[in-house]
Amino acid sequence: MTAYEDASPASDADWTRLGAESFVSLGTFRKNGEVVSTPVWIAPDGAALVVTTERSTGKVKRLRRNARVVLQPCSRMGKVEPGAPLVKAVAVVTDTAAAERSATDALGKKYGFQFRAFLTVERFVRRLQRRPGERVILRITRRGAGDDGAD
Repeated sequence: MTAYEDASPASDADWTRLGAESFVSLGTFRKNGEVVSTPVWIAPDGAALVVTTERSTGKVKRLRRNARVVLQPCSRMGKVEPGAPLVKAVAVVTDTAAAERSATDALGKKYGFQFRAFLTVERFVRRLQRRPGERVILRITRRGAGDDGAD
């Protein structure tokens, strides 16, 4: 991925395409401006796109400092095809019960059994490892995408 400034604001067509993709490369930014990209499951939830991830991930830590993100359609392994649209947006980390329910419903509707099985296996592994697992929701919007996203 390239820098946030090189990305385009999301057109309606790009936003719809991102919400329909099986995997999207989510780019968050380090302090030095370097993009860190991660392939994620994503689903539309109202006007936003939602992602779920563990609270302890690097992307959550980076987003708490800088809400700017870039998104591109990608493969399961994160490979982005040449010419794929690069879209800028803003992501908010939330862990409210309502946001979690809404996002989990949206992701479950889109990915079906695969999503439910993933969450079940994850809970089982957490119990075996005796570590709490806390998921948060990344709510990604176009609103404010022209802003720098910094606090």
